[in-house]
Amino acid sequence: MSNAETLSANETTELTAAEATPVDAPDAEARGFFEKLYNGNGGFRIVQNRGRLYGILVAVVVACLLSILVRGFSLGIDFEGGTRMTMPPAGGATESSVAEVFEEATGIAPQSTQTVGSGDAKSIEINSERLGEEQIREARSALFNAYHPENNVGEVTQDAISDSTVSESWGSSITKKMLIALGVFLLVVFLYIAIRMERDMAASAILCVLIDLTVVSGIYALIGFEVSPATVIGLLTILAYSLYDTVVVFDKVQENTAGLFGSTRATYAEETNLAINQTIMRSINTSIFSLVPIASLLIVAVGIMGVGTLKDLALVQFIGVIAGTFSSIFFAAPLLVTFKMRQRKYKQHEARVERARSLAAGNDDVVEGGTAVESDDEFSDEAAESTAKRSVSSPNARHTEDSMDDFKRDAGHQDAGRSWRPGM
Repeated sequence: MSNAETLSANETTELTAAEATPVDAPDAEARGFFEKLYNGNGGFRIVQNRGRLYGILVAVVVACLLSILVRGFSLGIDFEGGTRMTMPPAGGATESSVAEVFEEATGIAPQSTQTVGSGDAKSIEINSERLGEEQIREARSALFNAYHPENNVGEVTQDAISDSTVSESWGSSITKKMLIALGVFLLVVFLYIAIRMERDMAASAILCVLIDLTVVSGIYALIGFEVSPATVIGLLTILAYSLYDTVVVFDKVQENTAGLFGSTRATYAEETNLAINQTIMRSINTSIFSLVPIASLLIVAVGIMGVGTLKDLALVQFIGVIAGTFSSIFFAAPLLVTFKMRQRKYKQHEARVERARSLAAGNDDVVEGGTAVESDDEFSDEAAESTAKRSVSSPNARHTEDSMDDFKRDAGHQDAGRSWRPGM
């Protein structure tokens, strides 16, 4: 075989191999974790390992559901109903001593006793089941006699001890409104993503939102964090964040998969995995910059202002942002691929890609073997015919075929012993 023919066959093989090379194949130079993270070249095979991720997801969700069913939620007074009493920490009052005085006066152990606020606004808060008017008066009297608290103007009086009673119906009303708002929110989001992008993307996004809700709720039940109206508000807030991060990934998936069926370069799963790698650093950076102010708010709420509404709001947002980041990176896109691979056209395209890659691999062997039949002076007809057949085995070997046809025509001339050259 002449050098020109060999070069032509090699070029054809290279084109075919390039067409069939996976787009998410990791760069040889990007070996380190942080190199893969910043390069976004497909080094992390997240979609390809979705089966293992699904196993982890199922285990986490089951654990969270069991935590909710077995332990239940620690509902605040706003949901459960009850009585709340507040007094300044005068006369050496501590949380434990105040709880003992309260229990001796009412015969009811408080559900929680905690210090809220700081400085002049510091106070001790007692939460218990709902008390009658007589029990409230006895508790106020006992606390006053034990500590002699002062009001805002420095006057020693029982009025320094405040109380409030919340009915259980108020909490149930809030819960009902929250569920209605959540349902409307999920419906609107589903319709928007389905119209703006794809139905499968909408289903994956909503499923991830439900996973985030389950995980956050399970953590609250497991650790025993108190659920308050501020917690509900924060929970609805993190859903929007989780969806934003997921939509960013899906937008990149749409960009990568445009014209997918017109090429055998990559499968839908590979293009989706590449999209995850290309947006993973953005997701992490967004999460970090979201967590910093939330963490600052949490520190201020607990360390300076004491526990309360601000703490409940910041805590659920902190947990939710972390959960939303994990779900958008490791579960949203893999779920999308799972939905897509249930459709025939995506299965057929994956099969075409695999065939193209098999042909490309086989063509490499053909080219290596074809160089061995080259003679010093001339080709036999048998060798020429065999080489032509081998070149046809490549799906993109048109150039090689044309070259061999020209060679055959020249071989019919009287000077057939000459080597073929372009332009002769």
